[in-house]
Amino acid sequence: MTTLNPYLNFRGTAREAITFYQSVLGGELTLSTFGEFQMAQDPSQADLVMHSQLTTDGGLVLMASDTPDGMDLTVGSNVSISLSGDDEAEIRGYWDGITADGQVTVPFEQAPWGDYFGMAVDRFGINWLFNLTGAAAQG
Repeated sequence: MTTLNPYLNFRGTAREAITFYQSVLGGELTLSTFGEFQMAQDPSQADLVMHSQLTTDGGLVLMASDTPDGMDLTVGSNVSISLSGDDEAEIRGYWDGITADGQVTVPFEQAPWGDYFGMAVDRFGINWLFNLTGAAAQG
């Protein structure tokens, strides 16, 4: 199954924001930090949220993360589209289509958490996140 949902970016307030959204929407919240995956370039930023996902009983999905210092973040345009799934041909086809006239910002390759992950900006300036999950990512 492939899902498409909003992905919000913050500067140091992702944990506070996603916890607030959970208090309003309910649901189950998962959260990982940059430190958990040895992805913090600055040790003072190890506790920043690398990825969080709120999934409600009604099927709503909202994702959020912190943008580390040194990376651009413009409040108001800090929303991306996340496309995730376990069908490799489908996800790679979407990746190829979005990047054809766009710009790859993070190559689509195996990530420290085991999935395949990549980031791109399409020809209209929209930020996209791609994640190939499960067994398809392992082989």
